[in-house]
Amino acid sequence: MCGRYAATKDPAKLIDEFAAVDRTEGAAREDYNVAPTKNVVTVVQRHPRDAEGQVLDDEPAERSLRIMKWGLVPFWAKDPSVGSRMINTRAETAAEKPAFKRALASRRCLVPADGWFEWRRTGKEKEPFYMTDPSGASLAFGGIWESWRPKDGSADDQPLITFSIITTDAEGQLRTIHDRMPLIVPRNHWDGWLDPDRSAVSDLLVPTPADLVESLELRPISNLVNNVRNNGPQLLSRVEPTVDSDALF
Repeated sequence: MCGRYAATKDPAKLIDEFAAVDRTEGAAREDYNVAPTKNVVTVVQRHPRDAEGQVLDDEPAERSLRIMKWGLVPFWAKDPSVGSRMINTRAETAAEKPAFKRALASRRCLVPADGWFEWRRTGKEKEPFYMTDPSGASLAFGGIWESWRPKDGSADDQPLITFSIITTDAEGQLRTIHDRMPLIVPRNHWDGWLDPDRSAVSDLLVPTPADLVESLELRPISNLVNNVRNNGPQLLSRVEPTVDSDALF
């Protein structure tokens, strides 16, 4: 699964990295401990709309940074609280389940992250790790998003924009930590993943490339990350594990 990650880069850096324009309206925040239900930066690519809100399909799509809330609320949901249970979407069933299939076909996003946290269980203990690209490049998690309004709301009400992170079976060295991982979209698949006119994505819902997985640093960190109220660069500092990892295999 993916239940916590770090996203500390400001929009100016993400603009260059993802070749996008900034539509966050000053709402982006540095966060070393992103948890579900927080508002965070995502990357989308959409066609512009006219004054009446109609999509202009013949106009080029714009790639932009947008703020969304983590926890998908399907358009048909009666209550937005359902989003807290939809922070992740399994790649294996995303195209079939009603909560996800429409978004997968037409509302895909990338979720920029410095890295993500996972906990390895050793007996009764859970040891936290931070998975990151040692080069400092952002990881781009594959995501889906939705726009939700209450049934009795006004047409003038701002919609609630939410997202979910796609997850897959863990690959390579990550299997030593947990059996699931976020789908990391390699740079050469960003265009296809974000393309709003592409509804067939079966060839994109594939395991993260082995070379990308093996390039990641699996860094043991302190239990400070366990508390979502803790935030700051100290969460990412290496702390040597107290358990002999060789004894686990």
